[in-house]
Amino acid sequence: MKTPMLSRRHLLMAAAALPLGTGLAGTARAAAEMKGASTPQFSRFKLGGFEVTTLLAGTRTVAEPDKIFGLNADPAEFEAVSTAAFLPTDKSQFFFTPTVINTGSELVLFDSGLNPGGIGAALAAAGYTPDQVDTLVLTHMHGDHIGGMMDGDKETFANARILTGAVEHNYWMGAGNKGFDANVRPLNDKISFLDDGGRVTGGITSMLAPGHTPGHMGYRVESEGQNLVLIADLANHYVWSLAHPDWEVRFDMDKATAAKSRRRVLGMLATDRVPFIGYHMPFPALGYAEARGDGFHYVPASYQMMMA
Repeated sequence: MKTPMLSRRHLLMAAAALPLGTGLAGTARAAAEMKGASTPQFSRFKLGGFEVTTLLAGTRTVAEPDKIFGLNADPAEFEAVSTAAFLPTDKSQFFFTPTVINTGSELVLFDSGLNPGGIGAALAAAGYTPDQVDTLVLTHMHGDHIGGMMDGDKETFANARILTGAVEHNYWMGAGNKGFDANVRPLNDKISFLDDGGRVTGGITSMLAPGHTPGHMGYRVESEGQNLVLIADLANHYVWSLAHPDWEVRFDMDKATAAKSRRRVLGMLATDRVPFIGYHMPFPALGYAEARGDGFHYVPASYQMMMA
């Protein structure tokens, strides 16, 4: 039996004869409202016997990044590097990411964010309360790291001991800085001081990386053979600070020393293939540094820590 051949004219006539509702089978019956952009407030992974949680305590769009990053770069090069990385040159997105480490016996918070509301909301989203924090570690004294310590005249982390670098604290004690005087100075009696290589708790030690501020510190974390480094503000942008570690950053107080610290620490991370958390890296702020050319390439973590 021969299969009948259908012409385009026959098909069009057949479609026209179908009931009106048939062609609308996929049409929505009710409109769904726009939900708006979504950004998670926390990300958690295991590191040996530790549980590490990054907290998005704030994010904002900042105009004219060329007036912040690459101050010593040729404008044409800054634009070319940005374009190659699919980045706009008229604005940038800033992220503010404190980190919580649960060692199993102690809850350690690194930095307090911009304000008490931001750190409080991020902690709550992650299932913590401020009064559960046993230790607050301050990597340095810039306002976006100490801004959540006090809520008016009330201490945010009332049960926490406070640790910070001795060099850092000594500098800001005489700096006449309003943020330090409002958030840190009132808690001086609770603060203990660390030098390079100082112990926070078992498996967590300090690592001096000056330049951004006089006593800026990162932190090495090790548990059951697994390693991680918190670099704080060693590198403030995943392209402009890693690919070009010698590019000057407006927020670095000693720009030459900051560049040396970037090259030293990023070189170590790349050689040892150790993951790091950067306070201003795109959230969830976890990734790797790959040596590339005269600088480094940021490789965001994918599923590596899910298998740890």
